[in-house]
Amino acid sequence: MPKLTVEGFGEFEVPAGKRLVNALVDECGVDQLHACGGFGRCTSCRVEFVAGEPEKITKAEKDVLEAKGLSATPGLRLSCQIACDADMTVKAISRLEGSGRADAGGRPGDTIEPAPEWC
Repeated sequence: MPKLTVEGFGEFEVPAGKRLVNALVDECGVDQLHACGGFGRCTSCRVEFVAGEPEKITKAEKDVLEAKGLSATPGLRLSCQIACDADMTVKAISRLEGSGRADAGGRPGDTIEPAPEWC
């Protein structure tokens, strides 16, 4: 099982292949935002990688980060577009606490959506 370390929360074992956004909520207890429901459209689920950033990126993630002017920020990724398939360390930078939102968003499905086209 991959190890997910979340700064300020601890170190957790997560099921291999689980979406990062769901692992943050389920295994780590992070109040992670995911306003669009995990479809790679809104950037509310962003995290900052400290270590173990995946090399591959989905077209949906790449396109939305570029459209919002966030693609040049090192380590900034969308947790809804990443599967936990290796050890990683992240900062939870987009949380419900302090956001002013009523809720974190609809629960993302178990698989990456839209169906990943890898860049």
